[in-house]
Amino acid sequence: MNVQWYPGHMIKAKRTMQEDIKLIDLVIELVDARIPLSSRNPDIDELGKNKARLILLNKSDLASEKFNAVWEAYFQEKGYYVVKINAKSGAGIKAIHAEVQKACKDKIERDRRRGILNRPVRAMVVGIPNVGKSTFINTFAGKACTKTGNKPGVTKGKQWIRLNKNIELLDTPGILWPKFEDPEVGVRLALIGSVRDEILNRTEMACALISILTEHYMGMLKERYEGVEETEKAEEILLQIAKSRACLAKGGEYDLDKAAALLLDEFRNGKIGRITLEFPEKMEGGR
Repeated sequence: MNVQWYPGHMIKAKRTMQEDIKLIDLVIELVDARIPLSSRNPDIDELGKNKARLILLNKSDLASEKFNAVWEAYFQEKGYYVVKINAKSGAGIKAIHAEVQKACKDKIERDRRRGILNRPVRAMVVGIPNVGKSTFINTFAGKACTKTGNKPGVTKGKQWIRLNKNIELLDTPGILWPKFEDPEVGVRLALIGSVRDEILNRTEMACALISILTEHYMGMLKERYEGVEETEKAEEILLQIAKSRACLAKGGEYDLDKAAALLLDEFRNGKIGRITLEFPEKMEGGR
């Protein structure tokens, strides 16, 4: 399964971000806690070099708590400030203010030495499509100041949001990068919904998810779907899920595409359980 998606508007968005980066003090990067490395655009590191960096592990409520802690330590060891959040519920949001001040301590002290008081930290909020940037900004600001949606690519224009006298945010569109060198990265991005489902084969996606679950989360599918027995063949398990949930096509045959859509939806909404799809020890050496 080879997943690639880089529409034209993302090229324009990247150019705009390159122009705006000189205006900001801090890069706040949202990643999906279920795939913390695969949901990082490698272009952001080049874009944000010499800037303070804060990583928000969003949707941490959908990821394994054990691996949330592992990933938090992983990024901290690499010199990033990190906060685990759930942008929808607001969990972890209050902790961000303190981390922003820590991350920008040098800038704040430099302003004080120059006699500049109460100058807000200007932060650019970045992340790939559907990682939750707009929801985060709305929750962080305490009001609906950006348009949100559950499809990749909702945010298109540049928006400055003044939260208070200490922080201003620059919202940016979600952008991917031109080519996923590791095909597994594309698959993981597709599984969390950062690539449009319309261009993908849902049955293949569901089988990829099943393979991960049977390897790392033994018994989870069996617990969720009555009558499912975990075997080595992902398509057989998908057929069992179709039978369990009566996913039928015309003529009474079992509909694997319908079962795949159901499985992906339940994974994305956390109904199967808290699932992390990638692990630090396997990700060293890049993607």
